[in-house]
Amino acid sequence: MTTFDDRERAFETNFAREQDMAFRITARRNRLIGTWAAELMGLTPEETDAYAKAVVQADFEEAGDEDVIRKLLGDLTSAGVDMDDSTIRTALDQKTIEARRQLLELK
Repeated sequence: MTTFDDRERAFETNFAREQDMAFRITARRNRLIGTWAAELMGLTPEETDAYAKAVVQADFEEAGDEDVIRKLLGDLTSAGVDMDDSTIRTALDQKTIEARRQLLELK
């Protein structure tokens, strides 16, 4: 019976580790995409840092990426940047890859 318990504990540990990594990748991706958008809007370095943090916070509004996309699209449009939904989604995909790479390099 202990073999089963050990396997169960190993699966739970692995699941927790994967969930933690997914959360960290998403948070890093949101910071990267916030920095990308801030540069398009011509924000100062201090404003860029604050905006990137605001994008990370926006992701906690609802499950999925729609809240982040809505914030980015609204802010970019308000700043006079010609942007569409598909460009933001493509940038999110690219920043996800970059965030995963950055986190794996830290290990």
